[in-house]
Amino acid sequence: MATPLQDWPVQREYDPKGMPFRRLGPSGLRVPVFSFGGWLTLGGSLDKDATKELIKTAFEAGINMFDTSENYANGKCEEVLGYSIRELGLRRSDLVISTKLFWGVGRKSPNDGGLTRKQPDPHVSMEETVRAFNYVIEQGWAFYWGTSEWGAREIEEAHHIAAKLHLIGPIAEQCQHNMLTRERPEKEYAALYKKYHMSTTVFSPLQFGVLTGKYLDGIPADSRLSTSAHELDWLFKELESPQGKQNMLKVKELMKFAQEELQTNLATLALAWVARNPNTATVILGASKSSQITDNIKALELIPKLTPEVLHKLDKILDNAPEALPSYGRPLLDRFGRI
Repeated sequence: MATPLQDWPVQREYDPKGMPFRRLGPSGLRVPVFSFGGWLTLGGSLDKDATKELIKTAFEAGINMFDTSENYANGKCEEVLGYSIRELGLRRSDLVISTKLFWGVGRKSPNDGGLTRKQPDPHVSMEETVRAFNYVIEQGWAFYWGTSEWGAREIEEAHHIAAKLHLIGPIAEQCQHNMLTRERPEKEYAALYKKYHMSTTVFSPLQFGVLTGKYLDGIPADSRLSTSAHELDWLFKELESPQGKQNMLKVKELMKFAQEELQTNLATLALAWVARNPNTATVILGASKSSQITDNIKALELIPKLTPEVLHKLDKILDNAPEALPSYGRPLLDRFGRI
């Protein structure tokens, strides 16, 4: 019988290296401001040894949270992550690992996907969904559960069901949030942050590479849009759309602002911008090279420099801040008082 990861000999002690931590939703769990995810790379475009090197780099930079999914690389992502933890000799209790469920892996039975196998499914009642995730927690397979790409109405319903049945509701939502994608995380979820103290674990903070400026002059051969063309075919179409071309003009302005006003690059600014949001618990980084992780971590130094004045200037460039809810003529509440 294989030795469980929690019993594997520890070879490396965790050192935060100055990494800031935030609570995940209303829970007592502390997560690093930057975490590391494995979509498209770990177990996919990268083999297990290359994956181990990335995990080592992230861990030594103070990252102790890793995000995966049962269907990333058809299950290989979870496997190579476990391999890396074991081979590097990391203490399992030092790590926070999040995964996602829905599609199933490899099997074709109608009950191998969706909530019928303890996963969220729009064709299954919300009560069954909430009960399923509480079963997962009761079995000791997870400590908390959250959602990914759920609408506010669905999350609200899950909380109502959990309260009614005295069960545990979702504590976080994994959503796309970046300078070009703002409506859902900043407006639709606003009431959830206040009412349930939920927070987000953000994916695609760089809009799949768009907010690095790498696609301004075409598609680089070593970019994800080139190496993972099938999975990102929709992104290519989006870049060619009228809105995509408008976004590219904004990217040019943002690059100039980052260089001239903050003496940094656009990727660093984009990462710091989303991390600056108080409802962001952690920003999930993606990388295929160790140097990318090292560069991305530098965004921590920029966060304090994003003053309200700087954020206002950025909003003028972006011109996409979600509209505030209507007040119907009533005066606005004092911003220094309790909302």
